[in-house]
Amino acid sequence: MKQYILTSLIIGLLCFSSCNDDYLTNLDVTKVSAESFYQTESDFELANVGMYVPLRSIYGNGLADYGAWAMGEMRSDNTCFMYNMNNRGYADREYIDQFIDDANGGAISTKYDNNYIIIGRANQILARVDDADISESARNNYKGQALFLRAFAYFDLVQYFGDVPLVIEAPTTYDETIVGRTSATAVYEQIIKDAKEAASILPSVSEQAAGYVTNGAAYTLLGNVYLVLEEWSNAEDALLNVTGYSLLDDYASVFNPSNKNNNEMIFEVQYAADDTKGTSSYFGVNFLPSLSSPGVLDGYPDNSGNNQYAGWNAPTPDLVALFDENDLRFEASIAFFTGEIYENQPYVKKFSHGCEIFPHCDEDWPVYRYAEVLLMLAEAVNEQGGRSSEALAYLNAVHAHSRTGLSELAIADQSELRDAIMLERQFELAFENKRWLDLVRTGKALEVMQAHCAKVLANPQAYYYPAGVSPTADSYQIDAHRLLFPIPDGQIRINPLLTQNDDY
Repeated sequence: MKQYILTSLIIGLLCFSSCNDDYLTNLDVTKVSAESFYQTESDFELANVGMYVPLRSIYGNGLADYGAWAMGEMRSDNTCFMYNMNNRGYADREYIDQFIDDANGGAISTKYDNNYIIIGRANQILARVDDADISESARNNYKGQALFLRAFAYFDLVQYFGDVPLVIEAPTTYDETIVGRTSATAVYEQIIKDAKEAASILPSVSEQAAGYVTNGAAYTLLGNVYLVLEEWSNAEDALLNVTGYSLLDDYASVFNPSNKNNNEMIFEVQYAADDTKGTSSYFGVNFLPSLSSPGVLDGYPDNSGNNQYAGWNAPTPDLVALFDENDLRFEASIAFFTGEIYENQPYVKKFSHGCEIFPHCDEDWPVYRYAEVLLMLAEAVNEQGGRSSEALAYLNAVHAHSRTGLSELAIADQSELRDAIMLERQFELAFENKRWLDLVRTGKALEVMQAHCAKVLANPQAYYYPAGVSPTADSYQIDAHRLLFPIPDGQIRINPLLTQNDDY
């Protein structure tokens, strides 16, 4: 995405205060006031790109990474961490997997804080774009993207934290930033409002520059929201508007960095391998086994090692065993390593394509793909009842596509079809941060995760604990309050109106 770095610097220097105090209005030469900045299409282009920048932090943008995969996948039965005897410095990341949640933990604060940075930047654009002297097409594009990203950020927040502060106006004083929690119902209402408006004014994928969201992305988000709310007919209506995309014939190529923003990708977080500019992705390295040198793996150079920041988000033995042996997606998703301390250790291959300068990788993160749209349509149609053949057709469009090597399913029963759709999501969308939220929204989280936790406690070595090491007594104890994460303590300390989730 062009101008990423320049924009990051400019957006970071913007001063959004409009106070009248002389001390506050006499800005130093390193700062640009909002009043003088939002004037031209070029200004809005820079602000728009800056709005996307925090997404890289949310999905993973550092060696000691706290990417969204920790809460979206490692919280579930899909993945877990490889216990590292030589590095015990990232316990808060392990806590996510172990259901020992730390309100001061990095993963929680990274998600919460960066979503609100996106919201704040979106609010600044929305406060000024309608009155700006720019072309109508540019106005609609920048406004639509701001509405989408604000809706997207709030959707992420409300699913993981429940009631959260709803702020849709750009604050002009410090006091206006002190806001209490808003009911999830009201937050969802705003998400739907924003997503609908975004869908109505954003350009199509054929008209939008690569890397920026489209009306298809907005309709996908809207359909996802309705799916969570179990408004099945509304979900179907929204998802039927997602056009201009198609499945790729080769599953592995969907995620290959040489094939970014391909026809299947509806919304992906943009990264660029660079050892100086902070745009590299590292999550592919984080997911490798901890090695003395990553050069033993294809595509990686010899290096002093990745043992300080690897060993995360490893496929569980249960997921490995669950895959159909004939499913071609398995080989594209999971690889195995034997050597050093490992014996046939599975790791995520989907995001492992090597790098020229270790550990600066070029992987983008897939947020929405057309395959998920088809599976959401299958679910929305099936839940309306009496339309099993239509739902099955959407499911088979993914399951029996040439890239899977699998035959068509033949299912007529609504309950069986429901289970088949969720299983297909687990395979097709493995490691893409969907599993935990799927378990929660379908009411399966406690049942599935209590069984999973019991397995880990009964045989920790099967879940990558070294011989002689066992989880602590308070690990892997899940009850209903763990379906939401704690509000970060740092936010509660600075906001007297903010309260903590129950039982944290």
